[in-house]
Amino acid sequence: MSVEVLAPCGGQLRPVAESVDPVFAQQMVGPGVLIDPEDGRQYVLSPVSGRVVKAHPHAFVVLTDAGFGVLVHLGIDTVKLDGEGFELITVEGHTVVAGDRMVRWDPTFVTSRGLSPQVPVVVMDRAPDSLDLPAPGPVSAKQPLFTVEA
Repeated sequence: MSVEVLAPCGGQLRPVAESVDPVFAQQMVGPGVLIDPEDGRQYVLSPVSGRVVKAHPHAFVVLTDAGFGVLVHLGIDTVKLDGEGFELITVEGHTVVAGDRMVRWDPTFVTSRGLSPQVPVVVMDRAPDSLDLPAPGPVSAKQPLFTVEA
């Protein structure tokens, strides 16, 4: 079974190794990509279909039917904002379809608080460098990023 992972937001796609957070840069959570999001208030979409197993204003995890989770983290150290600047739309336990709205946020607000708006999109519990990832470049929300073999 293979699962296509979509871009949760538009922006500039980069290797996750370029994250300012060493936990993501060293793929401690798993391999994936990094998106420098576009400025302005926007919705963040589910990158895969599945069940929402974690839903915080600044991050969420969707568990696919293939048995792996995908983490989307909105900004770096944004837990410090205690939800300010984020509107959580989804709920833990809900079933979502790839492309469903999950969170509304404003990366410009995050930057104004001195934090990075980088968005890591990570496949959890996978070995580092185990995915065939796309080259850096511009990306649009809902655009296919890569495929994960279960």
